[in-house]
Amino acid sequence: MKLYLVQHGEAKREEEDPARPLTDKGREEARRIARYIAKAGVSVDKILHSGKLRAAQTAEIMAEALSPRGGVEQADGLDPLADPQIWADRLRTLKEDLMLVGHLPHLSRLASLLLTGRTDLEPIKFRMAGVVCLERDESGKWSLLWAIRPELVA
Repeated sequence: MKLYLVQHGEAKREEEDPARPLTDKGREEARRIARYIAKAGVSVDKILHSGKLRAAQTAEIMAEALSPRGGVEQADGLDPLADPQIWADRLRTLKEDLMLVGHLPHLSRLASLLLTGRTDLEPIKFRMAGVVCLERDESGKWSLLWAIRPELVA
């Protein structure tokens, strides 16, 4: 199983717009990354996102490029302060390749939990609109396959 963790793209400040939609830069970076990973052959069965607008917009941009077979859905347990154990437990039984679009610190804590068994380490430095690919082997062990950041993609 491959798991793609995506931090939402750059969003407007709350003072500017309380809904915090993506900025033009956030949309452009997410599109650039989405096109790049699609061209590289990334395929996902489903894209899940938190209930926050910036994550939903980022998920839709990813879906436009990746055309996930299972579509795009909102899911619980992906908010910034959600307990990473929720998704660590769910992922144990899932077999499909999945993309989770969410927020910090949750994504960082989830990646740390999957890779190290602890939530307080930071084995991966996330970046807005960046994608981190983890893979679970047959024994249930997670490994980092790759990570891509918008500034690395033309």
